[in-house]
Amino acid sequence: MNNPTLKQKLSSINLNFDDIFYQRCETFSSLLQEWGAVHNFTSFKALKPDIIEENIYDSIYPLSFLNPFESFADIGTGAGYPGMLLAIAKPDTKATLIEPKAKRVAFLNFVKNTLNLDNVEIISKRVQEIKPANYDLITSRAVTNTSLLLSLTSHISSANSEYLFYKGSLCQEEVEDAKLKNYQIINTTQYRNYLYIKREGLF
Repeated sequence: MNNPTLKQKLSSINLNFDDIFYQRCETFSSLLQEWGAVHNFTSFKALKPDIIEENIYDSIYPLSFLNPFESFADIGTGAGYPGMLLAIAKPDTKATLIEPKAKRVAFLNFVKNTLNLDNVEIISKRVQEIKPANYDLITSRAVTNTSLLLSLTSHISSANSEYLFYKGSLCQEEVEDAKLKNYQIINTTQYRNYLYIKREGLF
């Protein structure tokens, strides 16, 4: 039996997108392979088409359980996960991608312009250096621990902000260290835990 396509996998969790979304995902994958091979800002393994597709699915999966949001900031977007993919999936949502490394910023800007993503703003700074703001959702994948992330993003959040952190096997330990009260851990594999910190009474 053939492996399911990205469309089939997303449809199986009730995430249905139009053809433009899948075309943009294909273009993103091609651009990442081209830029990654030349500019060396991600590992060689991460440029394999099946790995890129896994990362796209991993980035998009939380839309199956998140509350509605109209704006989000992604901390340390890197090669585009999850922020660029969330922006592609939700083109009517204001997306702010925060990434300090120049090569990755250049790639993200090229993707934005190639895909005509008017909803995307890319900030070439560390999160602690950006101006205070208020986002509905703050996301991050593979960037430091939960306690530090909450501290670093306190100036771009409010009591109504929610957090989505893409975590690995140490997720529960980080939750205990951060003394979180209102959260949910959604587990898909041994190595992927989505830590969803909901609005109101975070601490």
